[in-house]
Amino acid sequence: MGRVVFVQADGSKREVEAVDGQSVMQVARANLVPGIVAECGGELSCATCHVYVDEQWVGFLPARSADEVDMLEVAAEEPTECSRLSCQVQFEAVLDGMVVTIPNTQ
Repeated sequence: MGRVVFVQADGSKREVEAVDGQSVMQVARANLVPGIVAECGGELSCATCHVYVDEQWVGFLPARSADEVDMLEVAAEEPTECSRLSCQVQFEAVLDGMVVTIPNTQ
């Protein structure tokens, strides 16, 4: 068990509990975090769970797959080097306290 900090586009923050093995998208949805639309339910086909991972946490994540990179190209907000689809980021103990910012639009 750990925690993820979700930062809204307006700067407001919400820290929620996360369980190892859950995707960050599942963590957000289970805790009713606004802004994570996740239209496809985590099937890597919609880019509506786009988040910006805080730079200090990016190095703890595995590389993006080619499919994730392709989907990020069609995200509503411009992707950056810190962009991830939250459905593709699996929470684990080393990510306890990870900070992700939710874009203004999905």
